[in-house]
Parts: sequence; C-alpha cells; structure tokens
Amino acid sequence: MDYFLRPGFIYLPEKPTVISTVLGSSVSVSLYDKRLKTGGMNHFLFPRADTGEKSTALYGNIAVSVLIKMMMKNGSQRSHLEAQIFGGAFNTEASTMDVGRDNFRTARQILDKKRIQIVSEDVGGSKGRKVVFNTNSYEIGILKVDRLRDSDWYPYGGDR
Repeated sequence: MDYFLRPGFIYLPEKPTVISTVLGSSVSVSLYDKRLKTGGMNHFLFPRADTGEKSTALYGNIAVSVLIKMMMKNGSQRSHLEAQIFGGAFNTEASTMDVGRDNFRTARQILDKKRIQIVSEDVGGSKGRKVVFNTNSYEIGILKVDRLRDSDWYPYGGDR
C-alpha cells in the first residue's frame, strides 16, 4: 500500500505501507518500533503553536507529540522507538526567515525530552527533499532536488 503524506498530517498505518512526502522548509519525523516492526510519520510546516486555537499537526510541537502518543497507544514502548528527522531547508529566494531550522530544532527538542533516540537526520541545506519510508522494512530513501515541481506533489503526474 502507498500513502502520500500531506502537510499537517500524521500517519500510522495498520498494515505495512510506503509513505512518501515532499519537503522544503517543512519537516517530517519518522518513528519506528524495532520490536513491533511498525512505523509512522508526520509532516509539519511551522515549529510551534503557542495558543490552543492553533493546535493542529501543521505545528511541530503538536505533530511530534501526537505521533509519539499514537505509537504508544499502538503498543510501543519508548525504549523500542527510533526517530529520523528530514527537511528544514532554507531557500533565501523563498523567505528571509529560516523556518526550516526552527522546525527541525523543535523536533529534536521534543524527541530528546521524551528520550527517543534520533538515529538519523537529513536536515537543513537549501534543497528540497522527496522522502519515501517503508514502514515494514524501515528503509527510507531521500532524493534532494533544487526546485520542487508541481508534479512532485500527489497525485503525481507531468514530468515526474
């Protein structure tokens, strides 16, 4: 099964799934349970929601915390979880603020606070990323691109 993860979404599949997403300054965190052989992923655009009104998965402090809670509710124990962080690019042509850096720092802070090991990161830089996560094998592929095209987004088409 394949699933395209859009910004502001969190996905923890019941069956083995290939999750893909496209990142610029946004960040995705994957969590994998080594014992249960299950995994999930989020995709967020902004580092923190400071008010209750904005508590959606568009914000890293919400998206990372909720993904952890979902894994725990699914039977995971913290000691069996591993995290990987992707994205957080900074393109000076797109923005004067480095939101990407704030995004991946937020993810790191929450994972550290919850004592979940970060086993890999591919963050920062100026390139966009296409991420593909196989929740069954825990294989993750990352393609870096100079410019994200409309056809990089689901449903795929055009010059992909």
